[in-house]
Amino acid sequence: MSVTNEGVDWRQLREFTGVELTKSHVLSWHVEGDTLMIDVDVLLTPEHAFYEKPRPAERNCVRPAMIEFPHCEAVSVNGVAMDEPLSDTSARLELGAIKGLTRMDDGPFEITGEFGTVLVDAERPILRLQRK
Repeated sequence: MSVTNEGVDWRQLREFTGVELTKSHVLSWHVEGDTLMIDVDVLLTPEHAFYEKPRPAERNCVRPAMIEFPHCEAVSVNGVAMDEPLSDTSARLELGAIKGLTRMDDGPFEITGEFGTVLVDAERPILRLQRK
């Protein structure tokens, strides 16, 4: 019998309703208190409450946002547990396009993208849109 750790895809998390993460980009990572903060440009779909029709020069509705992981206890990068303060780890994380976000069956969130694979042991994420 094989054991799988499939998890729950971001599309099934209510925090990301009307958001297309696979067309979004990480701009920075940082820590405030015990919260991991990911500064992102997110693509909103027409299902999102704050979706606006793109202007003539735009192709999509992209908005600045922050993904917050409260009560973050640990971060692993590309399979390596980081034995240092979260602020040091977040400062060294790479930037780029997001490929996915999954709540793993065993607890942590797995964020994948051009920056590699980041496991975050924290509470459910909060998506906060920023002013343009």
